[in-house]
Parts: sequence; C-alpha cells; structure tokens
Amino acid sequence: MDQQSLELPVLGRSQLLALTIRDVVLIERLSLNFRPGLCVLTGETGAGKSIMLDALGLALGARAESGLVRHGAEQASVTAEFELSGDHPAFAILREQGLDADDRLVIRRTVSADGRSRAWVNDQAVGVGLLKRLGEELVEVHGQFETHGLLNPATHCGVLDAYAGLDTKVAQVSAAHRAWRQVEDARANAAAEIARARSEEEYLRHAVAELDTLAPKPGEEAELAETRAVLMHREKVVDAMNSAFAELSGERGVERSLGSALRTLTRIAEKAGGKLDPAIAALDRAATEAAEGIAALQAASADMDMDPAALEKLEERLFALRAASRKHGVDVDALAALRDDMAGRLAMIEDQGDLLARLAREAETAREAYRKAAEELSKARQKASGRLDKAVAAELPPLKLERAKFRTLVEALPEAEWGATGMDRVAFQVATNPGSPPGALNKIASGGELARFMLALKVVLAQTSTVGTLVFDEVDTGIGGAVAAAVGERLEKLGHGLQVLVVTHSPQVAARGSVHLKVQKSVKGERVSTGVAELDGDERREEIARMLSGATVTEEARRAADSLIAGRG
Repeated sequence: MDQQSLELPVLGRSQLLALTIRDVVLIERLSLNFRPGLCVLTGETGAGKSIMLDALGLALGARAESGLVRHGAEQASVTAEFELSGDHPAFAILREQGLDADDRLVIRRTVSADGRSRAWVNDQAVGVGLLKRLGEELVEVHGQFETHGLLNPATHCGVLDAYAGLDTKVAQVSAAHRAWRQVEDARANAAAEIARARSEEEYLRHAVAELDTLAPKPGEEAELAETRAVLMHREKVVDAMNSAFAELSGERGVERSLGSALRTLTRIAEKAGGKLDPAIAALDRAATEAAEGIAALQAASADMDMDPAALEKLEERLFALRAASRKHGVDVDALAALRDDMAGRLAMIEDQGDLLARLAREAETAREAYRKAAEELSKARQKASGRLDKAVAAELPPLKLERAKFRTLVEALPEAEWGATGMDRVAFQVATNPGSPPGALNKIASGGELARFMLALKVVLAQTSTVGTLVFDEVDTGIGGAVAAAVGERLEKLGHGLQVLVVTHSPQVAARGSVHLKVQKSVKGERVSTGVAELDGDERREEIARMLSGATVTEEARRAADSLIAGRG
C-alpha cells in the first residue's frame, strides 16, 4: 500500500510519537504519528489489526521470526519514536549502556527473510535484550493472550508503594538495609579471616619465630651478594692492592718524590718572581690526593684482611635468606614485611574476641534500625492495601466483574529474604467466584476477565507508573451493551492522562475514541495488503454502524451510532 501519515493520540510520562512499518506481513509501507487521547483501532476480523501490534512488539524486543517479513521482501523494518520526561527510567538504562540520550528516543528493528535480526537505539547498534528492557518501561500490553507489567508479581510491591506515595519510607529502608549489610559483610569477612588464621596458627607461630631468628632486612640480599663477589676474588684483589701500595710508598714512592720536589721548589720560589707558584700549588694538591689515595688503599686492604672464614659465614647468611624466600614464595626483600603480616594475623587471633564482639554489636544496632524502618513501611503498606482494594472493587461491577474480589496481599518475609525494599511480599490476587480462594491474576482470571481486571487496576493506578503507553487488545471480548459502555468510559478516562491504544470489536468502545483508525485489507491483482485510514464524520459513523449491524448497515444502526458518538465525554 502507499505510504500513509496519520495523526494519533499521545500523553504521559513516556509518549509514543510515531510508528513506521515497512514490509511486515501484509503491511507494505505505513507511517503513523501520534497525538493525545484514546485511539481505537477497528476492522473486520482478519484485516490485520494484530499486525500493527506485532510490529510495535518487534520494536520493543519481542521475538523476531522470518514469517513477519512480507512475501517477496528482503527484510521487515519497524521504527518507533518516543518522547521521554526528564526523570524517565529509560534514561538510566541508556546511561548504563553508554548510549546518547535526550528527550527523543528512536528505536529501530529489522528482521531479514532468513530470520536474522538487528536493532538500533538512536542510530547506535544494540542488542535485542536492551530493546526488551526499554520496552518494559515504555509500553504495557494487555490482552487475551499476552500481558505484561502488572501481571509480574515482582512489580506489585513497587506499584503499591507508588500508589501510596511511600518513596521516602522506601528510601529510608533501602539506606538502613545498605548500612546493615555493610556491617554484616565486615563481620563475615573478619570471621572468615580469623578462622583462616586460626587454622594455620601453629604454622604462623613457627614461621614468625623462624623469621625473628633470621631477622631479614630490606636491601640485605644485594649488599651480601656484592660483598660475596668481592670476597670470592680476594686473593687477586689483595695482590693488586699490595703492588699499587709498593709503587706509591717506599724510598722511590710517589708520595716521597712529590714531597721532595715540593720542598725544593718552595726554597727557591721567592727568587723566581712568582713563576713557580702554579707549579707549587699543583704539586701540593697532587701530594694531598696521593696521600688520600694511599690512605684509602690501606683502609681497603684492612677490610680485605679478615678472617678467612668470613666468606663461608657470609654465604651461609645469604643462602639462608634465599631459602626462606623460596619457602614463603616472596622476594628476600619482602621477608620482613611478610613477618609483620604474619605477626598481625597472630595478633588478630589473640584479639578476635574483642573484634567480633564489637562487630556483632554494630550489626545488631544496624539490624534494629533496619527493622524499625521496615516495620514502619509495612504498616504503611497494610494501610494503603485496604485503600487500593476498595478503589479497585468500585471499578469491578460496571465491568461485569461484580462477583469478583480483588485483594492486595501484604505478608511478612522470613528474615533471610529481607531486602532493600523491606520485609514484605506484595501480591495482587483475585477470586472470580464467591467462595473460591484468591490467586494470582493470570492463574485465576480468563482472557477477557484478565484484560478487564487490568483495566480496573490501570484506572486506579493511572498516576503511579512511568509507562505512558497502554495497549489493550480486544479488552471487550465476550461483553456488550452496558458493560461494553463501561469499558469504553474507563478507557476514555485513562486517555485523559495516558496514551491508550485499543483494538476493539465493540461499537460502545469505538465511539469513545478521540481518534478512530480503521484497519482494512485491499487487493491489487494477486497482492493483498493492509492499510489504515483515519475516520472522521460520516466515515466514522458508518464504521460504528457496521459494527452494530453487520455487513448490511441500516438507518437504525446509523442512528444508534450517532447516539453512541454523541454520548462520548
């Protein structure tokens, strides 16, 4: 079909602004733009209404199948554009993934004819799992066969807290739990360290005593190795030093010769008119340097003139240090630090009673602070659950659920399951018949009942969710007349504050829409395609009349359609 651009409704914390579909099943090209209100989608069975929901689901991370690709096309493509408020949870998800984020979010998904799928967020390639996470924050789908959001019990506690405005209390409980866990972690780590130290206490005592006897010092290995190298060549070094000393000292040594020359020149210096002063100064410096050199040589010779067993003792010390190094698996220079660490672990064993007792007291104090904050939160939840139950109960009779009971179960968790959100398990339960026990929504209610329960809950909880787009797929199944009218009224009410898209076969529901879209098939030769048209005025009247009377539209049906449209709030 030719590309279409239609204006549809939008409002809420996140808003679906546009949906572009290419080559999905029977849809060739379709572009939809959205504006505030309740949007109803009607059409004959098999026209392709579900294809649009499948396409939206594809953009939001639903499973991709090659069967979604239009016959003859290489790939299917869906692009959904959303507007986000400043504090929408989607921003946190995008930041966590290092993706660019502003108040516009564009999600694109393609599926090739061989089933391969690719995804983008704001033109940046991402995994399909990210689309699913974002989708859960953007759109809720409620229908006979697929429901999300409120049917997940894990969301019920947060929903009740939001309904009751308990954000501050939840934050206090979370902070208290974090403080408690930090102390408990410190306590557990200390106990584990003490247990480990105790298990090797005998080894630690032996090792510390051994290292105390050895008394290693940082840098000692290098110093000993250097001295050993010298001692190993002692004989050659001593011979060289003796030869040098003989050349420098004695009757013809340099020291005596310099002294004699200096005395000779000094006696005649006055008669030379100062010309010998430089030479005398240089010889004086040379005599001094020579004397220092001879003294250093004598000192070195004295150092070498040691006990012949010195090398043996030095090697014993060096080899003992290296043996200890290998034994403990550290460098020789780290032996002293190792000894101190072992001694510290021994001290911990000796002081363990005091340490663990102090941490136990701190843990008990933190636990008590958490317990008090969590109990305050529990009381608030219990009180709020009654209000929520009454509010939902008021919505049930008009929706043909007058025999059903809704309750919010708030029950205490065992201490092992206490967490950052408190010590409660919250669950929404229903009983559809008098005397039957309540159970989980998706276990007890049938498809049509389930969708109406979701509608009742959403009417009551409309202001508590950041999800701004609700999709109801045939919420009116199995109902008509006044019940269908009540469903339409509530959908319209939701549309005043949220974006609501409804696939419906009910004329009472269709008449409530601020925008009416008709999904229809067209045949061109052998090609069948699905298109969407926005209906106004007479076209809308005719479609609602068709829904009332069937294939043959009567004047009576048209007058009834006029009455339904006129009754819209």
